Amino acid sequence: MAVNAKKIAVYVLVVFALYVIITDPAKAADYVQIGFEGISDAAKAIGDFMTWVAHGGKN
Repeated sequence: MAVNAKKIAVYVLVVFALYVIITDPAKAADYVQIGFEGISDAAKAIGDFMTWVAHGGKN
């Protein structure tokens, strides 16, 4: 039962993504840019944390 729900959720997400891309490509590009900026910010935060840990937790 859970597998079917997961497949349905993925299908709905793909259909929604295609709908957004087809109906408003500029907005879709904005969404992709926002996603990449979020990933970039998260990676930078992890890097800053690891640097802080490597320095013994000192500022």
